[in-house]
Amino acid sequence: EVLQSEFLTEPKDKLDERVAAIDLKEKFDDQDLLLEFLLAMQRRKQEAADNLRTIVSAVSSDLQEVAKLQSLINRKPESNINLGVQDSPGDSSSSGFRKRNRLITDVHQNEHHTSENQGNSNSRSSRLMRNFRKLEHAYFSTRRRAFRPKDQLASRQSRWINSFLDGLCKYLSFSTLNVKADLKQADLLSSSNLVCSLSFDRDGEFFATAGVNKKIKVFEYDSILNGNHDIHYPVVEMASRSKLSSICWNSYIKGQIASCNFDGVVQVWDVTRNEVYKEMREHEKRAWSVDFSSADPTLLASGSDDGSGVSVGTIKTKANVCCVQFPLDSGKSLAFGSADHRVYYYDLRNPSRPVCMFVGHEKSVSYVKFIDSTTLVSSSTDNTLKLWDLSECSSHVVDCPVQSFTGHTNVKNFVGLSVSDGYIATGSETNEVFIYHKAFPMPVLSYKFNTTDPISGDEVDDTEQFVSSVCWRNQSSTLVAANSTGDVKLLEMV
Repeated sequence: EVLQSEFLTEPKDKLDERVAAIDLKEKFDDQDLLLEFLLAMQRRKQEAADNLRTIVSAVSSDLQEVAKLQSLINRKPESNINLGVQDSPGDSSSSGFRKRNRLITDVHQNEHHTSENQGNSNSRSSRLMRNFRKLEHAYFSTRRRAFRPKDQLASRQSRWINSFLDGLCKYLSFSTLNVKADLKQADLLSSSNLVCSLSFDRDGEFFATAGVNKKIKVFEYDSILNGNHDIHYPVVEMASRSKLSSICWNSYIKGQIASCNFDGVVQVWDVTRNEVYKEMREHEKRAWSVDFSSADPTLLASGSDDGSGVSVGTIKTKANVCCVQFPLDSGKSLAFGSADHRVYYYDLRNPSRPVCMFVGHEKSVSYVKFIDSTTLVSSSTDNTLKLWDLSECSSHVVDCPVQSFTGHTNVKNFVGLSVSDGYIATGSETNEVFIYHKAFPMPVLSYKFNTTDPISGDEVDDTEQFVSSVCWRNQSSTLVAANSTGDVKLLEMV
C-alpha cells in the first residue's frame, strides 16, 4: 500500500513525463541542427551556383568578343592573303591560334617549316594545359582589374581581350632559357668575385661587370658569344678604391659609365680613356644605386644608406635608399625604393614631397624599374616583385599593386632586376634566373646555375650561392646574368 500510494507514484509519473519531454526536445534540437545545416549548405551552393553563372556569363561574353574580332579579321582581304584565314567566326580562340599557325606555314609551302611550326604549336598547347590552373586564376584576377566603372563596356572589353591575348602569346612564346656563352675569367677562383651589377651600352655591343673585386670590366658581346677561348679578357678594366655596388652606362654617350661604391663615392668613367671623368662625394654612407636619365644624359641619380637620392638637388628620406631609377621618357621624375618597404615617386621640380608612395612590400625594396611610361616594377627581400600603375598616383598613396610576382627566393641579398618588352628578369637565392611577363604572376622560364667544385670539376650543392645580377640586352630576348661566385652567362629565351 505504501509503494502504491500517491506519495510515491505521483513523482514517478511526473519524472516519466519530464524524461519524455526532454527526449522530445532533444529530437527537436537535432531536427533544428539538421535544418540549419541543410539551409546553410543550400545557401552556399546557391551562392556558388550564382557565382558559377556569373563566371560562365563572363567567359561567354569574352568568347563572343573573340569571335567578333576573328570575324573582323576574316573580312579584311589583306589578312586573308597574308594569313590564309579560313576559320569561321565561331571558332574558339585556341583553335584559331592553331589554325593561323598552320595556315601561315602553308603559305610558305615548306615542309620543314610546317613541321617546325606544328611542333611549336603543340609545345604552346602543352604549356597552356600544363599551366591551366595558374592561367585561369590570372585570367579572372586580371579581368576584374580591367573592368573599371568609369570605362564603357564595349571599349574596356575589347581592350581587355587584346591585352590578355598579347600577354598570353608572350607567356607561351618561349619554352626554355639556353646558355649562349659562358664568360670564363682568369680570376674566377678569387674569393671576391661577387658581381653586384651588370650593364649594356646603348648599342648592345659591350657590357660591363662590377662588384666586390673593386673593378669595372668591359667585355665585347660578340667576342664572348662567338669566341672559343679558354679565358675571356676584358677590353677595358678600370680599378676603384672601394667595392662597387652599381654601374650604369650612359644611353647617349657611348663611352661613359657611372658607378657608386661602398664608400658613398659616385664616379663617372671615360671608358675610351680608361679613367675617371668626374667624381662626386656627396654621400656620407654606402651608395647602393646609380642611374643615368635616358631622356637627359646630363642627369645622374644615386641612392645611399644616408637616406638621400641625389639629382640636381637632394631628396632627404628617413630610411636608407636602396635603388633609384629615372622614367624612360623623362628626366623630370625619379622613383626609388627604400628600406622602409616603400617605393617613392618624385617630381624633381618639387622635391619637397613625393607625388606618390607605393605601399605593399613587407621588407626593403631593393630594385625599381620602369617597364614603360605608366608602369613600374619593384623587387623586395619579401620574395616578391610587384607591378604598379603610375596612373593611380592621383590618390597619393597606392596600396594595391597591379600584379604580385612569386616563384623566386629573395630574403637577404640583392639579386638583380631588369626589364625588356614586358618581360622581367630577376635572380634568386636558389642560384637561378627567373623570367616573368608583366601579364601573369607566375614565372615564364627559369635557369639554374650549375655549381662546380673548382678543384675536382664535379657538380656540388652549394646553398650559399645565388644569382646576384641580371641585365637584358637592349629590348631583346637575350640577357646576361651573374652569380655570387662571379660566374657570368649569356642566356637566350627560345
